[in-house]
Amino acid sequence: MSTETDTQVVAETRTNFGKGFARRLRAAGKIPAVIYGHGTDPVHVALPGHQMLLLVRRANAVIELSIDGASQLVLVKDVQRDPVRQIIEHIDLLVVKKGEKVQVDVPVVVTGEPFAGTIATQDASSVSLEVEATHIPSNVEVDVEGLEDGARITAADLTLPRGAALVTDPETLVVAVSVPAATLAAVDEIEAADEATAAEQADEAEGDEKSE
Repeated sequence: MSTETDTQVVAETRTNFGKGFARRLRAAGKIPAVIYGHGTDPVHVALPGHQMLLLVRRANAVIELSIDGASQLVLVKDVQRDPVRQIIEHIDLLVVKKGEKVQVDVPVVVTGEPFAGTIATQDASSVSLEVEATHIPSNVEVDVEGLEDGARITAADLTLPRGAALVTDPETLVVAVSVPAATLAAVDEIEAADEATAAEQADEAEGDEKSE
């Protein structure tokens, strides 16, 4: 998790809305955002663009906002980007408190190499966990070292960080190990060729016997 200094952000409250105002904000190097949660009315703010760009590189970033001199802990819940230019257009921030548990989607990272000749296919890129807001893991690792064809790792098999609870269906397939289709096709071709060769040799042998 980032240090306290890295995650301290000064937010400016705003009362103007609309696409035109949002464009002017972004042109000025700021990002429009809304803060909600804990039964409070939504608060619309403007955030420093470059700093937020760095912070949201990490999934589920928790930020300490300074709003009109008051401190507020928030979780980056959603980042909306322009589909073409990939610039951040808007950010949704959820109010959280220390010790409080939140539900978040945490990336799954596959490590290790499966048994020679097989591949590990990742079916789930993330899993939903319930964790403390100030102790959100950056990822959950899945080790496939040496696993053989047919091995399956489900959400229930994952080793979760201390204090985390699985929300995703335990039977959800995360990683499957298998022999690549191209390899199987090549093996089938070799076997077919071997069978054809064996049949030809048998025919030749039978012909030789008849000629004798």
